[in-house]
Amino acid sequence: MTTLSTSGTLPDIHTLRMCFYGAGSMAEAIVRGILDRGLTEPERIGMMNRQNAERMNELSSRYGINGAITAEDKDAMLRESDIVFLAMKPKDAAEAIKRVRDLLHPGQLIVSLIAGMTISTLETLLGKPMPIARTMPNTSSTIGLGATGISFSTSVSDSQRLLADALFQAVGLTAIVEEPMLEVVTGLSGSGPAYIYYMMEAMIAAGSKLGLTEEAARELTIQTVLGAAHMVKATGEDPAELRRKVTSPNGSTQAAIEKFDEYRFTEAVLAAVTRSAERAMEMGADIERNAKS
Repeated sequence: MTTLSTSGTLPDIHTLRMCFYGAGSMAEAIVRGILDRGLTEPERIGMMNRQNAERMNELSSRYGINGAITAEDKDAMLRESDIVFLAMKPKDAAEAIKRVRDLLHPGQLIVSLIAGMTISTLETLLGKPMPIARTMPNTSSTIGLGATGISFSTSVSDSQRLLADALFQAVGLTAIVEEPMLEVVTGLSGSGPAYIYYMMEAMIAAGSKLGLTEEAARELTIQTVLGAAHMVKATGEDPAELRRKVTSPNGSTQAAIEKFDEYRFTEAVLAAVTRSAERAMEMGADIERNAKS
């Protein structure tokens, strides 16, 4: 096991051992991103879950990582890792962390992927001060185009900040924010892919209803959304300015935008992002109550 530096330099990730407690799609996405970027070797990565040996064998075969199945192997992996990713489901998190907290120690960096669990709640569950990076990735991380918000506990060093940032840049863009803003990140980018999918559903349905084949409506919608995102990224222009450029006075696009305004599209988006952030806070409060019970 390597002692993580407290300086402001990025540690040599190749020398570090990582353990993923939880082996769902998000954990797999991060592992794939780390390996695809060449940040470390498969043998430096361990994964474990509660009891799904078939899933462990699948991941070991696919990526060459170490999948722990026995209780002894799981305990050793948790003790010996430099970075421990907590990637279990929120409903299982409190019990799971309490069960293994004596295996963890302050020399490790704890990276939480648990939606809604605050740093304070995690510190309570761990029962000791530890460096914690709380993260909110989104599902686009599975294709390397994720957006991840990251917040840190006060005991995280500059070196550990750089390390956490580098690991999540392997699956997309990162934004370092103060912890209260992570709920806004949840509302905006954490839940955000679903908003775009919902819009795409509606566009496909509209195209089909107006006479296109469903296949044509689907392909046109996908390419339109993809092209629009690339235009914003490639030009660096504000989306509002790009919208104005394609909205001719009294034209078809203006007529459509006026319909969106009639149905208060902007207000609906604001309400949706706000409600998502509120719900994330409510879920966090539930987790905190369970952690203290």
